[in-house]
Amino acid sequence: MKQSSVVDLLLLLLAIALLTTPAFSDLVLSKVERRIDVTSQIARVSKTLKVVNSGSESVSEFILTFPKFLGNNLAYLSVSHSEGKGKSKRTLVNLSVREADSKGIPDSISVYSVALPKPLSKGDTLTLEVVAAFTNVLQPFPEKITQGEIHLVMLQESAQYLSPYAVESQSLSIKLPNARIESYTKLENTKLQGSELKYGPYKNLQSYSYSPIVVHFESKAAFAVAENLVREIEVSHWGNVQVTENYNVVHRGAQLRGEFSRLDFQARPNPRGASAFRHLLARLPPRAHSIYYRDDIGNISTSEMQSDSKKTELLIEPRFPLFGGWKTFFTIGYGLPLSDFLFASEGKRFLNISFGSPILDLVTEKLIVQVVLPEGSKDISVTTPFAVKQSQEIKYSHLDIAGRPVVVLEKNNVVPDHNQHIQVYYKFSNINLLSEPLMLISGFFILFITCIIYTRADFSISKSSPTYLAKLQWDEVLATLQEVQSIIQKCLATHDKLEASLRDLSRTGDIQTCKAARKSTDSLLKDLSKELKPLLGFLQSSSLASHISPKVEELVAKEKELEEKLMAKHTTVVEGYEKKSSGRDIENRIASQQQKIITLRQEIEDLLEFIDEI
Repeated sequence: MKQSSVVDLLLLLLAIALLTTPAFSDLVLSKVERRIDVTSQIARVSKTLKVVNSGSESVSEFILTFPKFLGNNLAYLSVSHSEGKGKSKRTLVNLSVREADSKGIPDSISVYSVALPKPLSKGDTLTLEVVAAFTNVLQPFPEKITQGEIHLVMLQESAQYLSPYAVESQSLSIKLPNARIESYTKLENTKLQGSELKYGPYKNLQSYSYSPIVVHFESKAAFAVAENLVREIEVSHWGNVQVTENYNVVHRGAQLRGEFSRLDFQARPNPRGASAFRHLLARLPPRAHSIYYRDDIGNISTSEMQSDSKKTELLIEPRFPLFGGWKTFFTIGYGLPLSDFLFASEGKRFLNISFGSPILDLVTEKLIVQVVLPEGSKDISVTTPFAVKQSQEIKYSHLDIAGRPVVVLEKNNVVPDHNQHIQVYYKFSNINLLSEPLMLISGFFILFITCIIYTRADFSISKSSPTYLAKLQWDEVLATLQEVQSIIQKCLATHDKLEASLRDLSRTGDIQTCKAARKSTDSLLKDLSKELKPLLGFLQSSSLASHISPKVEELVAKEKELEEKLMAKHTTVVEGYEKKSSGRDIENRIASQQQKIITLRQEIEDLLEFIDEI
């Protein structure tokens, strides 16, 4: 088993260390109380260390050690100093902790150095409170389960406190999610009470004492891990701080083996989906507003929000339950009142806002926090309670000229303990607040002035210029062509009336009415012909119409020819009726004329279409 081999190697190295490593004999741990909380996916370890200086010289440094397999997964570490007794006991600020040189200590041990608040003299006592958070130490076992199986995890630790100092008395308490425990290592002074497993107390332990234990238990916690989280915090001095968080979440518990049955899950969600998680809880600031929760598809309505004067809770439910190995992507956004987070100090403004994700018990492998400051901000500095990677960028938004400075903070392996306040200091002049309003006012002013000039100014060409005169002549030519078209259309309509009189004659036999229609048509066509003469004269005399007038003349000629053929047809039909000729005889006499009329009509239509295009 892989975990056992790690433990065996560690034991071997520790045994060698006992023979080769010098003991830190000046300090002794008179009492050690360790508490491990594994009710979530994060193993939180809290220790109370009572340190006594039994040497002859003052000591200003304390060494903390962890097994390497734990030290590699250490996400958060803080050490604080307590002093006083009873009601006067108080906790001071956190002490400085740094990763120390492991010279003289086995490579299988991670070493950290704690700077004491003041040198610890001979015989003095000091109480330290140590809080550590570890990720990826609760290993799913088995690594793959079916939809109906329970989720079991395994914790490896030591019943005895691993330290370079001798320990006079120590005890260990492990808080489990529930009382369902598959197995655990049984040692001397081991006691299981419900969901709490206790080891010790153990007395008079030598330095680097180590007693491996393994606890195999059920966990219903959500093993939600954000592989990548980008938090954008945009500051607007117009009264709002807009926060946008883009999540890429994966379930890092035991992977699902086999197929997923939606029917079984909905019918019996507890036994048939115990290893999945269906919701996450985000605890937002109390006056958060304009909250939204969506993904690439759109808004997700399966969420609930509750708020009061102290907090705002958003219950996030993904579109589907997440089993081991499954992923989901979503975005949370909300606004915050600027007055709650922006303050002034020593001529600078500073934003005081939390660093990590508001989602409870979420582990973030890579967190990027982008603080977008107003355009014109300068002398930017950042204060964080822990080490982060810092850089600066420029972001362009609406109405920006030089761009908005962006402070980028990056950190890996982030846990809820990192959700502490950071401060971003910068200088900003209130005059810069007027830049965008003035830009809008100037833009609208220029637009209105341009409209006024455009509507009032005369952009026409001079009336005495050749170009203007040519335009007038061409407009006159076009007007003349329209009149010609109109007259020709009237002529064609008159021809249609003459044809209609022949159809009436064949139906009624009224010769006199047909002759009267012929007389009226002759009179109308003569008037139209008179109207055409001056128009043709103008087109023939205009140089601009030289390429058009031949077509117009052809059109008039074709219309005249069509008129003559219609009159001849009309005369032939009327004479036939007067002589009482048969209908077939009349049709035979006008057949050639009718064919010519159809041809002429089509040619006239083509010429009219040509002129209409001009």
